[in-house]
Amino acid sequence: MSLRGTREVRDTCQLFRLTGLLDAFSEPTFRKVLGSKIEEGPKNIILDLSQIDFVDSSGLGALVQLAKQAQTAEGTLQIVSNPRVTQTVKLVRLEKFLSLQVSVEAALGNVKAP
Repeated sequence: MSLRGTREVRDTCQLFRLTGLLDAFSEPTFRKVLGSKIEEGPKNIILDLSQIDFVDSSGLGALVQLAKQAQTAEGTLQIVSNPRVTQTVKLVRLEKFLSLQVSVEAALGNVKAP
């Protein structure tokens, strides 16, 4: 199973709900698509990874790169996590940098007003 998802554009953010695997196979497309959406705007990105089954080092690298891209564009990247994703992110000590959130509602509450 590969990576699938939906995109919802709101006033101040884009919400991506993803399912499947964020791994070496899906990472190039994931990074390309999300990178272009950050450029389109709005610049604040919420990734709902609560339904993701697996993230490998390629996926983590893509998340770090997208967080940096969002910051450069004066936006934010927040990740709604699940225990499996949280464990992987904490293993490499990136939980603060990747702004892990417990729910979409919590992430929406953190989005900066324009």
